[in-house]
Amino acid sequence: MARLEVTAPDISCDQCRHNIQQDLGRESGVRAVEVDVVAKLVAIDYDEGETGPARLREALTDSGYPPA
Repeated sequence: MARLEVTAPDISCDQCRHNIQQDLGRESGVRAVEVDVVAKLVAIDYDEGETGPARLREALTDSGYPPA
């Protein structure tokens, strides 16, 4: 299991948190998604055999919250 932590400057509210958790939770290999709205931080626990940082960053961008 690996962990990716990224800053997403467009996070501004609990609805953003919900959207990110829902969208990234659908990605293959994602085991957990934590979003800190105040810090604008997204932490993703994932299985390295199923996905990787590049795909997760792309999924975050597709969700409307591009990482910094």
